[in-house]
Amino acid sequence: MDYDMLVIGSGPSGRRAAVQSAKLGKSVLVVDRGRRLGGVSVHTGTIPSKTLRETVLNLSGWRERGFYGRGYRVKQDISISDLVDRLHKTLDHEVEVLQHQFMRNTVRSARAAVKFLTPNKVSLTADNGDYSEVGFANALIAVGTRPHRPADVPFDRKRVFDSDEMLELHHLPRTLTVIGAGVIGVEYATIFSALDVPVTLVEPRNTILDFIDREIVDDFIHQMRDRGMTIRLGSTVKEIASKPDHAEVTLADGRTIRSEMVLYAAGRTGNVASLGLDAVGIEADARGRIKVDPQTFQTSVPNIYASGDVIGFPSLASTSMEQGRVAACHAFGVNLPPPPESFPYGIYAVPEISTVGLSEEQVRESGAAYEVGLARFRETSRGHIMGVSSGFLKLLFSVETRRLLGAHIVGEGATELIHIGQAVINLGGTVDFFVNNTFNYPTLAEAYKIAGLDAWNRMGQGKLD
Repeated sequence: MDYDMLVIGSGPSGRRAAVQSAKLGKSVLVVDRGRRLGGVSVHTGTIPSKTLRETVLNLSGWRERGFYGRGYRVKQDISISDLVDRLHKTLDHEVEVLQHQFMRNTVRSARAAVKFLTPNKVSLTADNGDYSEVGFANALIAVGTRPHRPADVPFDRKRVFDSDEMLELHHLPRTLTVIGAGVIGVEYATIFSALDVPVTLVEPRNTILDFIDREIVDDFIHQMRDRGMTIRLGSTVKEIASKPDHAEVTLADGRTIRSEMVLYAAGRTGNVASLGLDAVGIEADARGRIKVDPQTFQTSVPNIYASGDVIGFPSLASTSMEQGRVAACHAFGVNLPPPPESFPYGIYAVPEISTVGLSEEQVRESGAAYEVGLARFRETSRGHIMGVSSGFLKLLFSVETRRLLGAHIVGEGATELIHIGQAVINLGGTVDFFVNNTFNYPTLAEAYKIAGLDAWNRMGQGKLD
């Protein structure tokens, strides 16, 4: 059977493309190798790690420690089953919602391995060996990524794990070393630290999260160290060894880190090896990423698109969804307005980090005159009520136009609060918006007014519009 749209992968990007295509009246087939629909996002990535984070924060009493002290816990003995039970309930719900969404939009799905035969035909091979061929007018490659696993790292699921395997632990580690301080590394490192597990974070570079405003990152690192985490920046790993009773990480400078478990979280690789891309002339780079047109998400083959993590940065579920929708619309001749330049980036560490627009470093490099407004959450009444003792909101404004250029948050609720800044940036709002408008009281969102007034007082010019 031929389809108008073949979607390979059922993660955020694939599902959005499939539903959008169906809404346009097209026939759609979604093919995924996984046992259940949902892709990496539902089963090993976004949803599991965020569910784990929420469970840890609830059971550990982390959010209440500002009042009751660092020794406070809601549940004294937290086991791996406490974490896994909620995880499975959440994943079951996500899969059920996705299946229902496909059903009501008449999107067909199949579980099979896909291989390109021509630019308009693929083969499908099921686990039981059943083979079939399917034709398509357009295809979207949305296969996601998997953890990068170098040959010299002794992954054994006992002492040394990748980020997917961390969801299959049999018990909580007494001590943990995390190698790689990217988004996944810092999320897992801080989640286990919130469980009072001694954590050592190792990163070969001298900086972390380079795409985030430096002041935010500096505060984040300070918070991690303040609660007892060990952070080794500029430390290259020479060797990782799995011993009978511990794991051993040897650094290039000769130091050795011993811990019960090691999480290796240094990068990810696109799941493209088995797709037969060479049959259609599509090339992937060394990390399995596919190059696309950034506006249409077309590959070098016009009727074959790619979106989501497999095309690289920013590798966010939120942007992947939009990429899938845009690709489907372009495939069927639906013209869309250009998307706003600014989109939010959320890091679900403990504490959260979220950012939108330009960082202070980027504004400074542009040479434009700017002013900064700052609001610390402990200065807000809601912060006192919640026991929040750390975290802040930082706003960057153009002195010339008074427009908001960037919003950056580290602390409780950052990934929710950032959308106010996103809306103001994309609608061309100025510092006067924050000064003139009333915010609910008491809320953390009131920090926007405090930061706006902070910048406005220093800018000291112009009248309120």
